[in-house]
Amino acid sequence: MKKAFSAYLNKNSEAAPLAVFRIFFGIMMFLSVIRFWWHGWIEKLYITPQFFFSYYGFEWVKPLGEFTYLIFIICGLSALFVAAGFKYRLAIITFFLSFTYIELMDKTTYLNHYFFISILSFLMIFLPANAYYSVDAWQKPKRAFQKIPSWCIDSIKLLIATVYFYAGIAKINSDWLLEAMPLKIWLPSRYDLPLLGDLLQQEWVHYFFSWSGMLYDIVIPFLLLYKPTRVFAFVLVVVFHLVTRILFPIGMFPYIMIVSALIFFDAGLHHRILNFLSGLFKIAKGRFDNGREKYYRPVRRKLVISVLSLFFLIQVLLPWRYLLYPGELFWTEEGFRFSWRVMLMEKAGYAQFKIVNQESGKWFYVKNSDFLTPFQEKQMATQPDFILEYAHFLGKHYKKKGHSNIQVFVENHVALNGRKSTLYIDPEVNLLEHCDSFKTKTFLLPFHDTIKGL
Repeated sequence: MKKAFSAYLNKNSEAAPLAVFRIFFGIMMFLSVIRFWWHGWIEKLYITPQFFFSYYGFEWVKPLGEFTYLIFIICGLSALFVAAGFKYRLAIITFFLSFTYIELMDKTTYLNHYFFISILSFLMIFLPANAYYSVDAWQKPKRAFQKIPSWCIDSIKLLIATVYFYAGIAKINSDWLLEAMPLKIWLPSRYDLPLLGDLLQQEWVHYFFSWSGMLYDIVIPFLLLYKPTRVFAFVLVVVFHLVTRILFPIGMFPYIMIVSALIFFDAGLHHRILNFLSGLFKIAKGRFDNGREKYYRPVRRKLVISVLSLFFLIQVLLPWRYLLYPGELFWTEEGFRFSWRVMLMEKAGYAQFKIVNQESGKWFYVKNSDFLTPFQEKQMATQPDFILEYAHFLGKHYKKKGHSNIQVFVENHVALNGRKSTLYIDPEVNLLEHCDSFKTKTFLLPFHDTIKGL
């Protein structure tokens, strides 16, 4: 076993697939930043709001007012540098830091694919993605290599396969498969779609999408890895992600996953792509085809492999942390984020906060719109860590206003996947007596139903 692993580490492959991946990744990220800016979302999400929800342990990460635009400029430019392979190591580190900072500025905007981009860009820091067909390789021929260790390419395949597989097994639950929830809620709302609108009103279509989505996520990594089924699998990838893009507003993510799937193909396809780009931009591709093979020195290779091993161990274990918490995951959401549970639930909630003077008993209700945008209020009303953080913000705010002996209570109702709305937070609990942590939140009321699954 040890010999086989050692032999694998010494195995080299064409660097073209990693070069193509780098180019498309950088371009897609640059377009994502432009798209975000074009739609005015920087202003709407990171400058206009008065309050921002923080990730536990990252409370210090906040938008920088008008300088927030500078972070996006840095992120976009670094993405272009990554695509070109210019000052690659500095560029990918800068992209990782700037993109992750943007992701951490407000928990309200959390999406699984933002997390995917962050960890993917972190992974790329340790890969020689500029060894071939890059400005760096053009300027410094001694650092140019046509072949690189196979694990450099396989590590990206492994990350993509992990995302798909976990997204698939997360769908093996009774709400998704037996009730077609929440697709039974979402799909009929797209009645205005040409051709598909009427079809999406049919219940059998909801079940078809639920079951096919689960099966697709589980089997697609294996179909992509197996050469005889690879072309068929890529067609499925294209169809699946284009359909999801039509049905749901999930931005650039479908296109990112489509181009990412290309890395599963043999080097021949990637050389054809690079030949096309060379003809388009008048680049002498032959300059990069030097036949040289890149090898890591033993100490450096051991260090890189150790870091990547720890990285993948975390990715494999992190989605299972919900098992450390009691209660229904979809209800408590403790351990829900960063676990590839993509679009599995529809939660609607209402939260009204009450500020009480502990001595006099006088109280008043808070108007949430005085502090939160509609989007923030919607997210806050169904997630316990949001509710707790907002309660502490209100406590500090009203203490500064001269109120003393403050208590903060919330009257909160939540509906999950079409169920009737029920009390979510114990209305008798003073939320200021609780602090956010990784511990279970005892002020949550129990979920009076069962969702079976992983």
